[in-house]
Amino acid sequence: MDLLADHLVRARATEAVFARTVAEPPWGLRLGGSTQLSVHTVVRGRGYLWLDTPGSTVELIPGSVTLVRGGPNHYIGHEPGAECLEPEEFRARHAQIDPGENPQATVFLCGAYQFSGDVGSGLLDALPQVMTLSAADDDSLRDVITLLSRELVRTELAQQIVLDRLLDLLLVLAIRSDFRHSATAPRWYRASADPRLGAALRAMHETPAHPWTVPELAAISGLSRAAFARVFREALGKAPLQYLTEWRMTLARDHLRADDLTLAQVADAVGYGSPFAFAAAFRRHHGHPPGNWRQRERAAADTSLFTNTHPADKQ
Repeated sequence: MDLLADHLVRARATEAVFARTVAEPPWGLRLGGSTQLSVHTVVRGRGYLWLDTPGSTVELIPGSVTLVRGGPNHYIGHEPGAECLEPEEFRARHAQIDPGENPQATVFLCGAYQFSGDVGSGLLDALPQVMTLSAADDDSLRDVITLLSRELVRTELAQQIVLDRLLDLLLVLAIRSDFRHSATAPRWYRASADPRLGAALRAMHETPAHPWTVPELAAISGLSRAAFARVFREALGKAPLQYLTEWRMTLARDHLRADDLTLAQVADAVGYGSPFAFAAAFRRHHGHPPGNWRQRERAAADTSLFTNTHPADKQ
């Protein structure tokens, strides 16, 4: 069990909507904050990305990738502060440009990821608002950026499949690179590399429904019960069984939002002996019984889908 892989799989970050764009100066594109994670890379030329906040401008050049976490709007253009169009108007203005006709044109890729549930939200919350990674930072990242750049400047059979896979790789490498070097990486990520805690954490994530006890987890870690509880609290900021309960509740919320499992099946999946025990634990954590919580969340999701159009769907 690899904890980062487990989070990515549960977050269902497996598909991207993307667009390859060629634009002649002057150009600018506004992208709304409803996209949970945007990925931008320049294949040829250069551009700039900025938020509404002062001092947020970053340069986009070949060989680098910039990720933007959802929330505020962001903008990309030929120069900082350029006039930016909405996606539909931008596409209409730049749709007919051939990159071979104008060496001054910028060729760039915009990708958009949607994550699922609280596991995905937890991954995103651990990332900075804007993160730029250079191919020089990581050999694997450089290889993927090189392949992506080559694929984007030509038209080949099955190109969509190749680009989908490369974007998935790019996302995983970017998150892994940031977590490896960031002081704000999730505690579970740092603790998973601790030889005293890694095995116990992997066990809890791999089989959350198991009736784990502190002595059992301590034995997996090769520590005494007291030493394990102390080291775990220092690393994770909470007691082992509190961490386990919160992880079970996270999984339960994602099941209730996305699956058609009955409450009894959800209870069994997250380690409660009966739907009554699960309902009581869920109510303690959320103030509502799981059935009512599920109805409210799904109604809110239906309303959101009806009233909002994902900006990347138009790319």
